[in-house]
Amino acid sequence: MSASLLRAVPSPSPASAPGLHVAIIMDGNGRWATSRGRPRTAGHLAGVEAVRRVVEGAEDLGIGTLTLFAFSSDNWRRPDMEVRALMRLFRSYLAAEADKCADNGIRIVVIGRRDRLSPGLVQAIERAEARTARADRFLLRIAVDYSARDAILRAASRLQQKGFDGDPSREAFSRLLADPPHDELPVPDVDLLIRTGGAQRLADFLLGECSYAELVFTDRMWPDFTAADLGEAVREFNRRERRFGTVPAHRGEPARAAASG
Repeated sequence: MSASLLRAVPSPSPASAPGLHVAIIMDGNGRWATSRGRPRTAGHLAGVEAVRRVVEGAEDLGIGTLTLFAFSSDNWRRPDMEVRALMRLFRSYLAAEADKCADNGIRIVVIGRRDRLSPGLVQAIERAEARTARADRFLLRIAVDYSARDAILRAASRLQQKGFDGDPSREAFSRLLADPPHDELPVPDVDLLIRTGGAQRLADFLLGECSYAELVFTDRMWPDFTAADLGEAVREFNRRERRFGTVPAHRGEPARAAASG
C-alpha cells in the first residue's frame, strides 16, 4: 500500500464505517531500533507510544473494536532479555492506561493464554479488565501469548465440553475463540487487518475472525505508525467492494446484502 495511493482516496466521515473491527499486526519494532543503532527494546518502547496514538485516533474513524497483536505464542523463542522487557512494558502500559481508558469509555480485554505469564502480569491484566469492564464506547483487545490455531483447538474443546446439541452457530463458536472466553462479549469478525513492517502474512493471528477481512500491508514500521496512517488504511478499506461471496450489481441493480462470515 503506497502512501500516494492512499492520499488520493477521499476521506470518509466517521459514520461511513460504523463499528468497524480493525486488527493490527504491530511489526517492525526491532528493525526500527536496529536501523537507528539502538537496542531492540528501544523499538518496543517506541511501539507503546504508537499504540497510544492509534487508540486515541481510532474512534473518530468509526472503529468500534481494535485488536492489537502484542505477543505471539511463537515469540517466546526470542532472547530472554527481550521477552522480559516486552512483559514489563505490557504490564506498565496496563497500569498507566487502565484509568484513562475507563474514563474515556474504552474497555480493555486481553486474549491469549495466561498460564505462561507471570503472576504480576496476570494481576495487572485482571485489574485493567475489571477497571474498564463497564466501558461501552470502544473495545480494545490486546493479544498476548496468542496463537489463532491454538485458540481454534481450545474453542473446539470448549464446545464439546458445553455439550451442544446439533450444529452450533458461528456466533457461539466465535465467542469461545478468546482466551479466556467472553461469552457475554460478542465480538464481530474483523473488517480490516493491517500489518506494518513490510511483511505480508497473517502470522497465526485471528485466522477464523479474518475470513472476510480486507488486508492492508504497509512498509511503515510500527513505531512510526500514526493515527493518520490508520485513517489512510480505513480510507483504503472504504474504497474496496466487499462481496462476502456474492456477485457485484449489474445494470443498475443493487447488490444483495450479505452478512460477514
